[in-house]
Amino acid sequence: MLTRETINAVLQKALSTGADFAEIFVDDTVSNGISIIDGKVETAVSGRDFGVGIRLLKEFKSIYAYTNESSCNALLDTAEKAAAALTFAANDISVNVVESICTNIHPVLYVPSSVSNIRKVEVMKKAYKAAKDFNSEISQVTVGYRDTDQKVQIANSNGLLVEDRRIRTRLMVQSIASDGKENQTGYNGPGKSMGFELFDHIDPEHNGKEASRTAVTMLHAKLCPAGRLPVVIDNGFGGVIFHEACGHSLEATSVAKGNSEFTGKLGIKIASDKVTAIDDGTITNSWGSINIDDEGNPTRKNILIENGILKSYMIDMFNGRRMNMQQTGNSRRQSYKFAPTSRMTNTYIAAGQDENEAIITSVADGLYAKKMGGGSVNPVTGEFNFAVAEGYLIKNGSIDCAVRGATLIGKGSEVLMNIDMVGKDMQFGQGVCGSSSGNVPTNVGQPMIRVSEMTIGGR
Repeated sequence: MLTRETINAVLQKALSTGADFAEIFVDDTVSNGISIIDGKVETAVSGRDFGVGIRLLKEFKSIYAYTNESSCNALLDTAEKAAAALTFAANDISVNVVESICTNIHPVLYVPSSVSNIRKVEVMKKAYKAAKDFNSEISQVTVGYRDTDQKVQIANSNGLLVEDRRIRTRLMVQSIASDGKENQTGYNGPGKSMGFELFDHIDPEHNGKEASRTAVTMLHAKLCPAGRLPVVIDNGFGGVIFHEACGHSLEATSVAKGNSEFTGKLGIKIASDKVTAIDDGTITNSWGSINIDDEGNPTRKNILIENGILKSYMIDMFNGRRMNMQQTGNSRRQSYKFAPTSRMTNTYIAAGQDENEAIITSVADGLYAKKMGGGSVNPVTGEFNFAVAEGYLIKNGSIDCAVRGATLIGKGSEVLMNIDMVGKDMQFGQGVCGSSSGNVPTNVGQPMIRVSEMTIGGR
């Protein structure tokens, strides 16, 4: 990490051509990844990525530069080159950062780098064996393990100087079921903001079996018919629909430029009365949580939608200037190579009052999306298209046969209005979200919900 003297000098150099704000982001990340394919260790890779990013703001203009060198001279040179992009009156500002210590809400028992690869592989093989032995139709199992240990230092010309350490651990299992003619896949990927003690909280064997169960179920599923019907979406990773179709449209990255269907709608009803949606970066040891965001602000619990009313956006400093609104602790970036912008952390639809059984029995003819897959969305219009990784038809209030090839097609604002039942059992699913500031770990979540009508694509 950098000394206060170096930080003060670099920030002062960055401000020298008229910038009204300067920031330094130091990133030192150690990562480890192991993969097992067909019972054998395929890869075991460790790496370290270090660098420093320097950002300058002048009103609504942003300049960003980064370097792998951390010497004072190299940083002064980088700051000078970034400042050269501005042609305003020269500044002669004295900067003096004051160090603060952030509160750590993500305790770690076992730092992953202190655990041998042999121990990590032992856990992975438990997941592999459970997945492979699940059914004779499982033709291939891939197990991945990844941990990261990121140390950051953030300083700016407002006097901020703060550090944080972020440790995450994740297990990923993918199973392929085959009948000799067709293949179907199943996947489970639990992770948390904690060390190797993750495996005191999750069961590798259960996750292996779940991945294979999905693969075998979908192998024998019939093709999903197309239509416009009620859809029940299960808890956990089912929340990816809100994340993609609505969450991105509530980030200031889109809102500040008017590139969101929710721009200018604070205080307006945009969802059903049943819907309360939250982004909360403070959940202890949760996959998407951080102590401070990548501008050095403490994360917080932001009520985005309350009983259908739009209450808040997710806002970073730069876009907050455009919107004349304060930051919300949502500024994030993949690494020092990216300038920060507003991003989600742990985003979810809050638990409601409906029983799961009542939600299913309320549907005479519809689709039950037990597991969601990937998809795409246009944040300007809110239009989305998502694959259903595991789906079932609902007939006369009961779950009927499994179906594959289903997609959910719609528009975020319409889906929000059409959520008419919300269950009690909110759970999270882990993912990695990509945007203009790179890929960051995010949690998506919800209880079981019913959407009164959606377009279902099938074959």
